[in-house]
Amino acid sequence: MTYPGGAHVSKKVFIPHGYPLILRLLLAVICLSVMGFACPKSCHCSERNGLTVVQCSSRKLEEIPPDLPHDTVSLQLSSNHITKIPNQAFKNLPWLQELDLSRNAIETVDAGAFQGVAESLRTLDLSHNHMQSVPKEAFARLHAKISLSNNPWHCECTLQEVLRELRLDPETVNEVSCHTSVQEEYAGKPVIQVLDSGINFCNFHHKTTDVAMFVTMFGWFTMVIAYVIYYVRHNQEDARRHLEYLKSLPSSSQISKDFDTISTVL
Repeated sequence: MTYPGGAHVSKKVFIPHGYPLILRLLLAVICLSVMGFACPKSCHCSERNGLTVVQCSSRKLEEIPPDLPHDTVSLQLSSNHITKIPNQAFKNLPWLQELDLSRNAIETVDAGAFQGVAESLRTLDLSHNHMQSVPKEAFARLHAKISLSNNPWHCECTLQEVLRELRLDPETVNEVSCHTSVQEEYAGKPVIQVLDSGINFCNFHHKTTDVAMFVTMFGWFTMVIAYVIYYVRHNQEDARRHLEYLKSLPSSSQISKDFDTISTVL
């Protein structure tokens, strides 16, 4: 059944038979109206084992709908224009088991994006998005089977630590590839294949940090040496000028002779 705003509801409404017909019809309209408004605009809601399946795929959505039914068990948001998963985006969905966010334009996943559904969620599809990295906290305590394929991942230490804690979808795990990398030679290769070969991106991170520290220290050392050289040369120049000034002054013997000459004349 379809209601204004594009909401679709298929849940059954139970009205006691003891009520007068007009009252029963009125209660049915009220119940269906409440249930209809519980379904987000432009989405289709249906029932599965007493819980709600929300179908919002290909609806040109730019953000995750905020008014999702509390008893949502499956949320389909694929093929939209969503760019971000904000903190606690699904906090009011304690029954959520299936979440499909594939084929969007997601670039950012906040650290607390999946708070509230970490225990209930069983499948999470984030494939075919624009993610390059995610914070380690984003998937903390998440037990769902996750698909992260076909994203432009930047392979470095944080991504390595994230992937080692996840239960990746075995059917798409080889499609999680390095689009870019701290080591260019691994760009274009499956991340898991690179890690299984013994590569540790965290070592590269530490080496890069050590090199940066060395360059910084060398720069400061060079500046100190340059200052010392300048200081010494400047002092040498001042000493030379002072010496020349002293040499230009008349000596005491010359002053005595001049004094005797003056006395004789007088």
